[in-house]
Amino acid sequence: MNSFGQKLRFSTFGESHGTALGCILDGVPAGLFIDEAYIQSELDRRKPGKSEFETARKEEDKVEILSGVFEGQSTGTPIAMIIYNTNQKSKDYTNIKDVFRPGHADFTYFHKYGLRDYRGGGRSSARETAARVAAGAIAKLMLQSLEIEVLSGISQVAGIKSETFDYEKAKTSIIYALDREKEEAQKVAILEAKTAHDSVGGVSRVLIKGAPIGLGQPLYYKLDAVLADAMMGINAVKAVEIGDGIMSASLLGSQNNDQIRANGFESNHAGGILGGISNGEDIVLNVYFKPTPSIFKEQHTVTNENAEVDFSLKGRHDPCVAIRGTIVCEAMAALVIADMLLLNMGSNMNGFVKYYK
Repeated sequence: MNSFGQKLRFSTFGESHGTALGCILDGVPAGLFIDEAYIQSELDRRKPGKSEFETARKEEDKVEILSGVFEGQSTGTPIAMIIYNTNQKSKDYTNIKDVFRPGHADFTYFHKYGLRDYRGGGRSSARETAARVAAGAIAKLMLQSLEIEVLSGISQVAGIKSETFDYEKAKTSIIYALDREKEEAQKVAILEAKTAHDSVGGVSRVLIKGAPIGLGQPLYYKLDAVLADAMMGINAVKAVEIGDGIMSASLLGSQNNDQIRANGFESNHAGGILGGISNGEDIVLNVYFKPTPSIFKEQHTVTNENAEVDFSLKGRHDPCVAIRGTIVCEAMAALVIADMLLLNMGSNMNGFVKYYK
């Protein structure tokens, strides 16, 4: 499937080395001011080639809105957006035309479909996530009208963990670091891996502020389950935690419970979600990215005919995919929350009657 969401649903199209990629976003209410400069600024945060900590592939990622917007406002019809690829170097991949890259989807795509687009991974490339960021930017515009904010930053690189989480600091960091005291060490780790023709993993921490109580549809469209689904659908993500996540398994109930007083919860171990429904506290996620599988060391693999070979990869790749990945996490979180808000409008008769009367 190439679509996500229920009331707010988007589909993406395109390949890494194709003519273009883009998305169709359906379900945006009419009358939303579509700030094209803001949408572009979100894409600029994700686009490649901004620094030595990212792939050298330079793409402007200029977005063009094709439909669903008139005189600066959404019309209530599907919003189509397109981003043209302008800096492909498909020849970099000719040496892997018949070779499976370790850690990539080449192997599974070929065995599932019987063919593959070897130019940068085709549809399985993380380049596809530019379209998600475009869709997520419109979802963020929806959330801004309700003063809901989605923030993120890098909390861990190569095992170097942040001890503080400063989301304003992350906005000014070239690697979106949340902890200024750990940022330099994290940068060094990325560059050391890059120099060694290797890569490192990282963790994105996502914060959703201002979400109301009641988002989430029990039992089979829970807010935490859908957020996890959205994050696990991002390239290279291998794990997702809500709130304290795996640490909860080592606590006593008396330690893990978020006790409640008249003015709210005393703690937020649950990460803002109880029973699959938002409880009004900050929603917190940790999203774990594996090291970029595209590395420039000689590796063992097999060909399409299952012959064993050794090969070395060419091309331009991120030494730490989590850096640009954190912007994609924000976009997907915004899309989930906007979808849940639309679903929640008819959850009880008061809302139903208020709307129609």
